[in-house]
Amino acid sequence: MGTVEANGVELGAESFGSKSDPLVLLIGGTTMLAWPDTLCQALAAGGRHVVRYDLRDCGESTAGNPMKPDYNLRDLASDAAALARLLDNRPAHVAGIGVSGMIAQIAALDHPKSFGALTLIGTRPVAPGPVDKDLPDHDQATMGKLFSRPMPDWADRAAVAQFSTEGSQILGNDPEVAMDLASRIWDRTASAEPEAHLANQIGIVFSKLDCTPRWRERLSELDIPTLVVHGAKDPFSPSATV
Repeated sequence: MGTVEANGVELGAESFGSKSDPLVLLIGGTTMLAWPDTLCQALAAGGRHVVRYDLRDCGESTAGNPMKPDYNLRDLASDAAALARLLDNRPAHVAGIGVSGMIAQIAALDHPKSFGALTLIGTRPVAPGPVDKDLPDHDQATMGKLFSRPMPDWADRAAVAQFSTEGSQILGNDPEVAMDLASRIWDRTASAEPEAHLANQIGIVFSKLDCTPRWRERLSELDIPTLVVHGAKDPFSPSATV
């Protein structure tokens, strides 16, 4: 699909399957490549029109200064709703992973006519920043290992790929998959600026965003089918019964 204009911004997007099938909208986490090709193809083969897209400041989407974003999580939720309405006049199934799971929650709450189903993966119901006391925070030992490492030269493709590989091993993920993904993300980053690569690779820009008012207390308003997926042994974001 290339880029699509929605909500006044350009969003990099890719489509799988027939446009006549029900829409499944996969919000980038942070880029569209957070959603594996094989998953998108499998969903499309099951009779769905699958569209994955890049968040602002990532991939082929509208980019500004990722260290000083002029938007918030609600703006990103409005992007999702506008894109869904543009692609299909029927309510879409929206899915988010990590920070895009937060966006998906807000999108479903703020734009109920745009979405008829919700899937949340590895996410939580509060904005970036301190977690609620009754929710588990990131595993501190894992966080220490991840963020005590020296940052790479973000303009060096090989160094960035190696950094991602080492991080994947700390998290218990497949290092070869991580290296390939980091390389693909690097290749799709529109700007050569190190800050742009940083935003694309680890989404540091989203630690600067907030969303007020809070939405956790509104989750009971959701009256659409919702699937929550979380790793029982996820060291980055421990699971909990909420």
